[in-house]
Amino acid sequence: MKPFTFKQFQIQQSKNVFRVGTDGVLLGSLASVDNVSNVLEVGTGTGLISLMLAQRNPDAEFLGIDINEEAANLTAINFNNSPFTVRLKNILQDFKNFKTEEKFDLIVSNPPYFEASDSEKDKIARQTIELNFKQLISKSSTLLSENGIFSVIIPVEAGDDFIEIAKENQLFLIRKINIKGIENSKTKRLILEFSLSEKSLEESEFTIEKSPRQYSDQYIALTKEFHIFKHN
Repeated sequence: MKPFTFKQFQIQQSKNVFRVGTDGVLLGSLASVDNVSNVLEVGTGTGLISLMLAQRNPDAEFLGIDINEEAANLTAINFNNSPFTVRLKNILQDFKNFKTEEKFDLIVSNPPYFEASDSEKDKIARQTIELNFKQLISKSSTLLSENGIFSVIIPVEAGDDFIEIAKENQLFLIRKINIKGIENSKTKRLILEFSLSEKSLEESEFTIEKSPRQYSDQYIALTKEFHIFKHN
């Protein structure tokens, strides 16, 4: 399968592992990675999000974790081929059974979001089979450092439930980005960030396209250090 080329790194892809997509690019561009020294990505897929965050923060170290062997292998290839390789490592591991004494300043995830169905396509990556929101949230809450941030991108329909489960696990919503696919449409995705202490909520809007297949100025400005945009 054709690799996806960014300005500073390349992503090898596979038809059996969730490909480079807008959700991952948005989380990699928008997650709060400033002043962070160690990052955990849950469900690396190709390793895209960690690579983007490594580009944004030249001091942070990263650990990626995925239960899918092919995904873990792809992540290893993409990490090793990147200019950030010395700061990146990944393991093949079920997050539910992951044990470490380390606490993380940022835990980031583009989690499975379709309920289990008969579809075989991207079965583990896109369905809540191996890891549901409750498991992701409760485990992450125990691994965050005192001032750590838990950052996810999810469908807007799942937002209220996700925020409620987080609250039950003493994680407080501190940042919310409402993402629209196209101008004047409804919000379709949310980037949500949580911390162990209550703070005032920072809320903003983000639009991906100004018209069909035409990126918004906002998206171009956000991703200009990553994407190679073709000029007409």
